[in-house]
Amino acid sequence: MRRDRSRFGRHLCRHRRRPLRRDAISAHSSTIRDAKDVAAELETAIEKIGTAPTGPASVEWPTDLQYLASPEGQRPFDVTVDEAVTPDPDAVARAALLLADAKSPLIWLGGGAANAAAEITDLAHRLGAGVLTSNSGRGIIPETDDLVIGNFATTPAVRALIEDADVLLAVGTHFRSNETASYRLALPKNLIQIDIEGSTVGRVYPAAVGIVSDARDALAAIADQVTTAAAPSTWRDRVTMVRHAVRDDLTSYIGGYAEICSAIRAALPAESVIARDVTIPSSQWGNRLLPILDRGTNVFPLGGGIGQGLAMGIGAAHARPDVPTLVIAGDGGLAVHLGELASLAGSGAHVVVLIFNDGGYGVLRNMQEKNGFRRSGVDLFTPRFDLLAASMEMPYHLVKGAGSIAQALDAAVAHHGSSIIEVDVEAVVPVPGPFVPPVHVPEQPKAN
Repeated sequence: MRRDRSRFGRHLCRHRRRPLRRDAISAHSSTIRDAKDVAAELETAIEKIGTAPTGPASVEWPTDLQYLASPEGQRPFDVTVDEAVTPDPDAVARAALLLADAKSPLIWLGGGAANAAAEITDLAHRLGAGVLTSNSGRGIIPETDDLVIGNFATTPAVRALIEDADVLLAVGTHFRSNETASYRLALPKNLIQIDIEGSTVGRVYPAAVGIVSDARDALAAIADQVTTAAAPSTWRDRVTMVRHAVRDDLTSYIGGYAEICSAIRAALPAESVIARDVTIPSSQWGNRLLPILDRGTNVFPLGGGIGQGLAMGIGAAHARPDVPTLVIAGDGGLAVHLGELASLAGSGAHVVVLIFNDGGYGVLRNMQEKNGFRRSGVDLFTPRFDLLAASMEMPYHLVKGAGSIAQALDAAVAHHGSSIIEVDVEAVVPVPGPFVPPVHVPEQPKAN
């Protein structure tokens, strides 16, 4: 028996030291193999995080090497960053020609356009182009701009607009499935796609013109050649009309949530981060209707998993301590990371935690009901959030029905510390329309 344990232990040691496949989730990954390489590997990872295409870095640092590392004796390092790719002149010329001749142009912004706000704003207004965005592209142009339609591409009104568009300029977007109706959204044949990652160009939709380059460099080069625009003023007017129509439709559909959406924007400075966990209010209107005025305030979990919102909000609050941070969470998502409330209380960060309490996993409830499944595993025993807030010495406000959200938000913002606001979803009036995510569920085979 002792021999088997020893063999098992040796197997575990070998397994721990085997490099992990971190490259699947990280823009950069490395393994520290010598205690003298620690500083070099960490400095390289930090540099890669801020280098386009940006993304997280993973560094595997084995425990035994952590004990051996010291500031002395570190090897010299010199972080090298790949030079920016110059946009191809022929591709730029073809893109500029298409845009200059366009009668009904549209622009689609993803997170990769974040560094090109001035260039894309100027070009959009010069062309009279409507601006669609992914969730990541929100706020690159403030969503108060009359040309910004936003994250509404799959709505009927915007689908009709896309059908009549003759050119689409896509910048830094991967065309994610939930933002393209599982890739069934039809886009114009004249698709110009700009991305610093060459494998992205034409991967989801065929690109008539592909430009592999930093967004700012490519857009500046295109703008130099687009001196005139052919789009009539009627197209710009239609874009603005559609912009207002989709917002009016969603405002009407979400009932009493509309008051909460408006109150949030009124209570928060433009620079306040809005960290949205995966919950019905976020997915239904927070990711689309709630105006984002600064791209840096648009924080949400790209992976789609619940429970991350509070931790992201705490981090954001420490990055922007001069303004309040708002966390939008559901009772189910917050239950996954309830312990983070203690981290928040201990930090003293200026965070308003807005909890939408429907007693369970509302999204899954709606999916079960719509697809004819029995209701199962979606109802939770949730804590008394007033008592939980008291145990953390946080101010607590309950929003139950119309007319109280603005006062609760104003009090929480004025507190200059951590606060909890609970929204009783069952008391929201008018009753919001149901939200079911655009997830395809195969039909169940019928019994013979």
